[in-house]
Amino acid sequence: MDFIIFDLDNTLYHRGSGVMEEIGRRIQVWLCQELDLSWDEATALRRDYLHQHGTTMGGLMAQHAVDIPNYLTFVHDIPIREYLQPNQALREMLDRIPLRKAIYTNATSAHARRVLQALGIRRAFEHIVGIEEVGLHNKFNRRAYERMLALLGVDGEACVMVEDSPRNLPPAKAVGMTTILLDGGPEGPARHEFERAVDFVVEDILAVEQVVHRILAEDGDRSDPPARDGVPFPGT
Repeated sequence: MDFIIFDLDNTLYHRGSGVMEEIGRRIQVWLCQELDLSWDEATALRRDYLHQHGTTMGGLMAQHAVDIPNYLTFVHDIPIREYLQPNQALREMLDRIPLRKAIYTNATSAHARRVLQALGIRRAFEHIVGIEEVGLHNKFNRRAYERMLALLGVDGEACVMVEDSPRNLPPAKAVGMTTILLDGGPEGPARHEFERAVDFVVEDILAVEQVVHRILAEDGDRSDPPARDGVPFPGT
């Protein structure tokens, strides 16, 4: 193992911080202003694009001739320090993990830098890869992971990926990465599909450290069932 790669939003900080809610509000505002939609029409369009394309931006790219850099700048232009504060426990945990560290996010790398600075953990990360660096492909696309690994100069088998969205993990698993899911998998018919892409599940970001030490201590046999903080993953 060489790298541990972290998703950013709702992974390095708790859900409910208000960051993603404000980004979502700004997406709505942008849609209303740029596409001349009502608030309800923008809500319906976002829902359709999330279902059909995985992200609002994916739908915009497929269906509209819009200025995507302008969109990304607008939706991430939030006063991040009003939502996030330095996290000493997280900083100390990152320092104890004996792997090189990178961020890989569907947001922009500029947004990632602001988040890391607000959390007080910017110095822990050697690389930051955002959606612009992977050709605007989102994480549902294997090519996005391949481009990210090429930028890091590392093979997937040498990486651990920490992610809060289970649907982002099948492509990570497909390129050979060991996967850690934060907060558990989804309920419903797709649950088992996502479970096949999950090696470990943790309920708190600070539990990642003990999982990494387990990964480093084991012989690399991935035939065992996924685990939740070191115990069998429910349902397997």
